[in-house]
Amino acid sequence: MQNRTPQPLQRPAPNRADPDAGLTTELAAVVTAARRRAVRDGDRHVDTAHLLHSLIEADPEVRTVFDEGPQLARVLGYLVQRSIGYGLRWQGSVEDSGALPVMTVRESRPRDTGVEGWSPSAASAMEEARERARRRGDERAAGLDLLAALAADGECRAVQVLERAGVDAERLAARIVRTTDQG
Repeated sequence: MQNRTPQPLQRPAPNRADPDAGLTTELAAVVTAARRRAVRDGDRHVDTAHLLHSLIEADPEVRTVFDEGPQLARVLGYLVQRSIGYGLRWQGSVEDSGALPVMTVRESRPRDTGVEGWSPSAASAMEEARERARRRGDERAAGLDLLAALAADGECRAVQVLERAGVDAERLAARIVRTTDQG
């Protein structure tokens, strides 16, 4: 006899192979914008600077955690310079802050970044954002989760941009943690 009782849908857990899994609609839009930005910039991988740029442009909540005054404008200035090929240059290289193990399988083959089209640091930041949301009891990561993950990786390109613009990344990460843990 066949059971006709409807079964609840099981949602697969987000995994490293799917960077879009477990994101709010707004953060998924940020990720899409970061992908377009990487293609437009001629980069082979979405990196943490692409994510930072898209986050700041698209998420008003992310913009509120920066200090008042010109700080946010300076960050955007560095990001725009980078996108037009001026200033901080990383084009053609894979970002690797050491957040994920990167294996080189012979110099003639490309490096394995763990997630197709993502730098190891960006893939790690996405996973950390999802983990922050889970610890908070949320199913989906939001923009502040990703910004906190980016700011906490002291060696990633996003932090290089933040520091060049005069933002203390450690202080920013701590401010986000205080904001999200209280809310």
